[in-house]
This record gives sequence, C-alpha cells and structure tokens, in this order.
Amino acid sequence: MADPGPPLLRREFGLGGLVDLRHQVERSAQDSGLIDVALYRFVVAVNEITTNAVRHGGGQGLLELWRTATRLHCRVTDHGPGLTSRPPIGRPAARTLDGRGLWLAQQGCDEMVIESGARGTTVKIAVGARRLPLGNSV
Repeated sequence: MADPGPPLLRREFGLGGLVDLRHQVERSAQDSGLIDVALYRFVVAVNEITTNAVRHGGGQGLLELWRTATRLHCRVTDHGPGLTSRPPIGRPAARTLDGRGLWLAQQGCDEMVIESGARGTTVKIAVGARRLPLGNSV
C-alpha cells in the first residue's frame, strides 16, 4: 500500500463523531473522483472500520485519507488490545452476530491490509479512483 501523500482528511474520532466523520469521508472521496456505487461502497467500508475501532479498539481512533495518482487510500488506527485472531476472509455465517464489519469493508475496496498487535490495530484500505458514472463502460 502506498505511503501517504498530502492528507485529504486526518481526524481523531470517537463514538460521538462517527456520523460527521462519515460525511467528511464521503465529501473527500467524492472530491477525489469516486462516484455512484464505488463511492457508496468506499464510505460503507470506512464506516465499518471506524465503528470497529470505537467498539473494539478502545473507543477512539485516527483516520487518515489520502490520494495517489490512481487510488484513494484510508488508514484507521486504534490503540485497543489488538485482534485475538486473524479475521475470517469469507462471508460470516447467517446466524453469526459478529464479524460482518471487516467482511463488509473488504467488499467495498480493492485492497485491505490489517496489522494488529498488543498496542492496537491499523486497517488500511484502497480503492481505484474511478470517475465513470454507473452504467458507463470504456
């Protein structure tokens, strides 16, 4: 995953700021060229990761959003206890109560990297900066 360029958005967050953060991410992603379904899926992915940081990562986190020539990147870092096991890659079972957030986030991006340890978890995602409206093809 590419190193951060100039940040489009860098913000610490907690439970009370998740809705506002989601709107800021949406505006920044839209300004960076994401539209239609790609925009929706990216915003959902970031929302799932930030919600997980609040729920499982100590109640707060740091979001960084940046753009490279062809991709939009997001990194969410928390300082919680870290993941106790490797998250499942496949779709969670229908009756499973947990584990949907990372799976859903993975569906909305082209790349996901998870680094976790005793000092916290960092989730990085990236998506191609698509500029084509829904239904158009090249």
